[in-house]
Amino acid sequence: MENIIEVTSLAKIFGNQTALEDVHFSVKKGETFGFLGPSGSGKTTTIKILTGQLSHTSGKASVFGKPAATLNKPQDRKRFGVITDNSGLYQRLSIEDNLKLYCQLYDVPSIHISEVLEMVSLSEERKKNVAKLSKGMIQRVTLARALLHEPELLFLDEPTSALDPANSKHIHQGLRELNRKGTTIFLTTHDMSEAESLCDRVAFLNKGKIQLLDEPKALRRQFAENTVLLELQDGSNITLPGGQEGAKEIYERLASGKVVSIHSNEPTLGDIFVEVTGRELV
Repeated sequence: MENIIEVTSLAKIFGNQTALEDVHFSVKKGETFGFLGPSGSGKTTTIKILTGQLSHTSGKASVFGKPAATLNKPQDRKRFGVITDNSGLYQRLSIEDNLKLYCQLYDVPSIHISEVLEMVSLSEERKKNVAKLSKGMIQRVTLARALLHEPELLFLDEPTSALDPANSKHIHQGLRELNRKGTTIFLTTHDMSEAESLCDRVAFLNKGKIQLLDEPKALRRQFAENTVLLELQDGSNITLPGGQEGAKEIYERLASGKVVSIHSNEPTLGDIFVEVTGRELV
C-alpha cells in the first residue's frame, strides 16, 4: 500500500534541546495514524515539520513523495489540511461566512457548506458569529472547514483537547466520515481512549523518541496478562488464570450462577504507555 508520509532518522534540535531524535515511521494511504504522547514529547514539532512550517535538523521527512519542506505550492497545500488549537477563524464573521471565504480560497463550491455543517451538527448555528461560540463549537467549525475541500491528508494536533465528551463525539463522528471517504488522518493526542477509538495504528512518542508502533489491538495483546476477571453478585471480584489452567474453576463459577460479568485483563493504551515509558499522559 502506498505511503503518504515517510519519515527516516528525523531529528530536530532547538539550541541545546533535542525535540526529536532518530524518529522513523510511515503512514499508509487511507489509514488513521495516531502519534501519541504527553505534552512536550515532540508531537506538534513533528506536525510542523511535515507541513513545511518548520525545518528539521537531520534525517528525511516526505509527504506525497516530496520533501516536506517543499510543500509550499498552492496545488500541494490543497492536498492537505491542518487542525490545531489556533483556529484562524474570523471572529466577527458568522460560521457560514467563514466557510464561504474558505470556499473562495480553495475554489470549492459553496454548496458543500450545508453538508459539512450537518456532519459536525452545526446546521442550526450557521448564522452565529464566531466570537460568540464556545471552544467546542469553534473546534467543530474548524473541522467543518477542513472537510470542505476533502483533503487527501489531514493533520490533527490535539483536536479535542479540553473538550467535553459531547463535543469530542461530534469531532470523532466527522473524522470517521472523512476517513471513510478516503482521507488519510495523522492524529496527535495524549488521549489514549481517543486513539483507541479512531486509529488503525499508533506510535508512542516519549522525549522525542518512538518507543512502540503497532495496531492498538496488537499492543493490548502483547502486554495483556493471561488472567480473567470475574465480577460476582455480592460485588466482589476474583482474578483467575486464563487458558487451561483456570478453565475448570471459571466454568464452576459460571455454573454457580453467581457471576455477573467476565472480562479478560487487557490493558488500555494508557496502561501500556506508562509501563513502557514510566510517564503519565499529562
